[in-house]
Amino acid sequence: MDRARQQQALLLLPICLAFAFSLTAVVSSHWCEGIRRVVKPLCQDQPGGQHCIHFKPDNSSNGRMDNDSQAVLYIWELGDDKFIQRGFHVGLWQSCEESLNGEDEKCRSFQSIVPAEEQGVLWLSIGGEVLDMVLILTSAILLGSRVSCRSPGFDWLRVDALVAIFMVLAGLLGMVAHMMYTTIFQITVNLGPEDWKPQTWDYGWSYCLAWGSFALCLAVSVTAMSRFTAARLEFTEKQRAQNGSQHSQHSLPEPKASESVWKTGAAPRPAGQAFRNVSGHLPPGAPGKVSIC
Repeated sequence: MDRARQQQALLLLPICLAFAFSLTAVVSSHWCEGIRRVVKPLCQDQPGGQHCIHFKPDNSSNGRMDNDSQAVLYIWELGDDKFIQRGFHVGLWQSCEESLNGEDEKCRSFQSIVPAEEQGVLWLSIGGEVLDMVLILTSAILLGSRVSCRSPGFDWLRVDALVAIFMVLAGLLGMVAHMMYTTIFQITVNLGPEDWKPQTWDYGWSYCLAWGSFALCLAVSVTAMSRFTAARLEFTEKQRAQNGSQHSQHSLPEPKASESVWKTGAAPRPAGQAFRNVSGHLPPGAPGKVSIC
């Protein structure tokens, strides 16, 4: 493998890495992470219970408990003790939060949480992320064919240009989709249902992967465009050099008439002119013959 193909194979690695980052970010649910403050559920006064509000029912004077509508509950937790902190994480598709025991998670669709007037923007964001992956995958296929196939009759410089264009489009689409999702999440935090609103939140690792894919797309696009420009200039210089050598070969000067005359020993006779031999009128001892017109 020559040096150019090795450089193209190395350029294929960040494209595959960008696709892996984008795909992982889309299918995961850790774009945003935070903590929710929820009220503890009621539970009986049992030792060791930490995730519910402890109470004791008031028994009647005759020793039996009244029905639920007349029972008096003595709650021991006051103020912040009535609340519990639950971690949650949100992605493009669903929102998950920890259960009371902390062993499993409870998930629901993120679309059901987003306000109705913002759901169209959410689908635009998802469509932008999917189209971003399609463009990155297309660029990987084109560059892979550029490395593996060496057909002499095909203009491979166009493939380099297409890779640069597709990658910059993928990066721009990804950037717009990320910004739309960020806006939708912030609107949902302010206008979403009360049983979902977080107390504190921050961006998660999926969000970082999505922006990492954006950075890789732009880096690959700049590299591919610079390589295309350099290869195009080199190809143009080679064509100019070949055309110059061919032109110099076809424009060689022809021998002059005087040289041909001395070589052949005959003088040219233009049309309409007559030549006369005056050798007989020369003085004795004059060399050669002279013809005048």
